[in-house]
Parts: sequence; C-alpha cells; structure tokens
Amino acid sequence: MNRSAEIRTALEAAFETEHLEVIDESEAHRGHAGYPEGGQSHFRVRMRAPALHGQSRLAKHRAVHAAIGPDLIGQIHALALEVDG
Repeated sequence: MNRSAEIRTALEAAFETEHLEVIDESEAHRGHAGYPEGGQSHFRVRMRAPALHGQSRLAKHRAVHAAIGPDLIGQIHALALEVDG
C-alpha cells in the first residue's frame, strides 16, 4: 500500500469524514530537500469531519497527526492540512 492510501485508511478509521482528499504533491518538490527518489514524501490532506467541529486549528492538526500515527508521520517530509469540522 502506498503512503497516500495509508493516510486515507488511517483517517477514515479515525473520523467519519464527509469529505477526504489525500493529494501526493511530491513531484512538485523534486530536487528540494526532503524529496526521496520515488516521491511519496509531500502530501496535502483536505478533510471535513464533524468530530472536529468547534476545535481550534491546532487541535484539529493534532487530531489528524494522532490518527495518522507517529510511524507514518515519520515517513512524510511535509504534510499540509486543510481541515474543517
């Protein structure tokens, strides 16, 4: 399973999402620091989950990071989050 699919699976398991996009933006970072050959290092997550409603931006980001887990987070160079409740 590639990292995009792993991120999606982890978020779907943790949240009842109304909308979820996991976008691999790695190719746009080719030649930059943190870009490994083969990509799968830079991601953007767009997600709407009612469980996050009313939480601060920091709380939402912490919840997403916790759901993805430290092992997978450790394999990602950059993770941009657009999260709504």
